[in-house]
Amino acid sequence: MNILKFFTAGSVDDGKSTLIGRLLYDTDSILADQLEALQQSNRKNDDGTIDLAILTDGLRAEREQGITIDVAYKYFQTEKRKFIIADTPGHIQYTRNMVTGASTANLAIILVDARNGVVEQTIRHSYLVSLLGVSHVVICINKMDMEGYSEEVFNTITENYKKMAAKLNLQDITFIPVSALKGDNIVHTSEHMPWYKGTSLLDFLETVEVTANRDLHYARMPVQWVIRPQTDALHDYRGYAGRILSGTFKVNDQVTVLPSGSSSVIDRIEVFDQTPDQVTAGMSVTLHLKDNIDISRGDVLVNSNYLPQRSQLIEADLCWMDNKPMDDSITYFLQHNSKLTKCKIREILHKVNINTLEKEQTHEFKLNDIGRVVVKTADELAFDLYTDNKANGSAILIDGRTNLTVGALMFRAVVE
Repeated sequence: MNILKFFTAGSVDDGKSTLIGRLLYDTDSILADQLEALQQSNRKNDDGTIDLAILTDGLRAEREQGITIDVAYKYFQTEKRKFIIADTPGHIQYTRNMVTGASTANLAIILVDARNGVVEQTIRHSYLVSLLGVSHVVICINKMDMEGYSEEVFNTITENYKKMAAKLNLQDITFIPVSALKGDNIVHTSEHMPWYKGTSLLDFLETVEVTANRDLHYARMPVQWVIRPQTDALHDYRGYAGRILSGTFKVNDQVTVLPSGSSSVIDRIEVFDQTPDQVTAGMSVTLHLKDNIDISRGDVLVNSNYLPQRSQLIEADLCWMDNKPMDDSITYFLQHNSKLTKCKIREILHKVNINTLEKEQTHEFKLNDIGRVVVKTADELAFDLYTDNKANGSAILIDGRTNLTVGALMFRAVVE
């Protein structure tokens, strides 16, 4: 079975954690000890039923305040598919946590309170979904039970969201009216909304098409280890081990080693004790080339017919994740897959007001700020634009003084 990774977003109290709890509860994906803890919990809904949000509230502060602070990951499966859920915080104070949870997702579920409609946080979360290039978006209009399961309310919110989404260039959007509290249209189709002709949320999640990589030509493998046993039995053994980021490699494919630019042909592929003719994204493999060329950790093997960008000066979107503001006078480390190099922020082009989507001129970046910068690296990077290949189009910034990850980068253009 394939795996669908999705995350939830929405304003505080829109019901994200309750929706996930309902998914787990109604699909019998809760362990016996978790169910017992649920039943013994003091947190109840107004109607006396179990508060299912407890299932994702891992931190004590979350349980005490009834809000989501950190990213909580949950796993479950049905007969059709396996799922990894990231319950991300909705508050602007925890934008960095949401970006972290959403960065590897195939699908986003954005909750909208039927009583409030599209609000600032809906716009903010939709912008982040657009920024991160999430393929599928599901708008769950929640708490329909508090609006009498009104079709008119659903249609009004749907039209308002479509107008906003057009500005963000969001493409694949599905609207589902739900009540996470009552279980309407979560796992089972609701009897309270006969006017809704679509599927339940779970049915949609089970059937939505997921592609690991949209373009198999972007074959990329950062070299993590050069294997040279140099023993009598393996005197001539030379393999290059790594995890394939994207695309497909096949025996007899011509590959180029970057940054050196040397080329060769794949002679053999090893995966454990197997020697397949073809390997794809996500697999850890060892590649053998027909020519002995100089390759070291941090180099990238790529398809020679689809070369990545190469530059030391890159325009990128930046999400700042550190409590300390960005300091463009110091040198940071940039980690791009297995490549680590020094860099500096050459220029701040703008910061985005993620409540209004307006671009603002600024000279500083603080915690949770998002905008566009120009980065100058000490070494040339071999990268793809984020819109073409997310796996090879992103990087993190590390503060060498604290060894903390302080920023996430999405490469947008080569600066001439």
